[in-house]
Amino acid sequence: MKGIVYKSTGSWYTVKTDQGSFHDCRLKGKFRIKGIKNTNPVAVGDHVSFDLGKVSGEEVGVISKIEERENYIIRRSVNLAKQTQIIAANIDIAFLLVTLNNPPTSTTFIDRFLVTAKAYSINAVLLFNKIDIYNSEELAEIKNLTKIYQEIGYYCIGISAKKEENIDKVKEIMKGKVSMFSGHSGVGKSTLINAIEPSLNLKTKEISSQHLQGKHTTAYAEMYDLSFGAQIIDTPGIKGFGIVEMDSEELGDFFPEFFKLKKHCKFNNCLHREEPKCAVKMALEKGEIALSRYKSYIQILEGEDDSYRKDIFKNE
Repeated sequence: MKGIVYKSTGSWYTVKTDQGSFHDCRLKGKFRIKGIKNTNPVAVGDHVSFDLGKVSGEEVGVISKIEERENYIIRRSVNLAKQTQIIAANIDIAFLLVTLNNPPTSTTFIDRFLVTAKAYSINAVLLFNKIDIYNSEELAEIKNLTKIYQEIGYYCIGISAKKEENIDKVKEIMKGKVSMFSGHSGVGKSTLINAIEPSLNLKTKEISSQHLQGKHTTAYAEMYDLSFGAQIIDTPGIKGFGIVEMDSEELGDFFPEFFKLKKHCKFNNCLHREEPKCAVKMALEKGEIALSRYKSYIQILEGEDDSYRKDIFKNE
């Protein structure tokens, strides 16, 4: 039988068949994909083959094959440095929810997410949530961030999941597509999904007033079929976004404004760091490239914070 993984708990998977029935499945043996050590070899959105059997009198599916993925969003696990986590697979659009505070979303986090989406040819959209609670200075900051990302080709929408402001714009983009919602805990993913499809009635929690951090409401990634001809993958809140599967020489290609200028650099393999006659550095000095974007690029390039590690992919 064939189907799509709708939910993953790490050891059990809910698979929906082409005929519309749901089955609880487990893995047959251990899966290794491209030599990468994953915390989750099977991800929500995966197309799989499975066989049904009886375990303790109950019908259980056994996944025997994972079909080749069209794309996926992957990050380095925070606690397991040599392992990676596939957040979701076979995605048409990746929505990243961004909040200025309660909790804060850094431009570094945004850029890491966008770089990964770009590397796998996944369209990314930035949703600046909670615009109903921002003061004039904060709204000006949202406007500035929107300008930075729109100028390099990203679609940005200011929304209020709580007040259901601009939700119609989000739904219009989602029609006929598989969308993934991601972001820190507390940015309002569950609230937004409830606004998009109230019948789902996902659990939501308030922000921790002591630490101004979100509380986890989504324990596992899960896909839902929506009433207006769309599918959505809700994902657990993530703290950091470690970049994987990128060489230093190709990193700049996933920054659209860098890639556009690359042909004007003196050296074909320019890393836009210390090289002479670097078109990117010259554009930065002229204010044509956002400093925050360049800082994110350097942090990833130099392996700071949640950066990628090349030794993840060595077979041990």
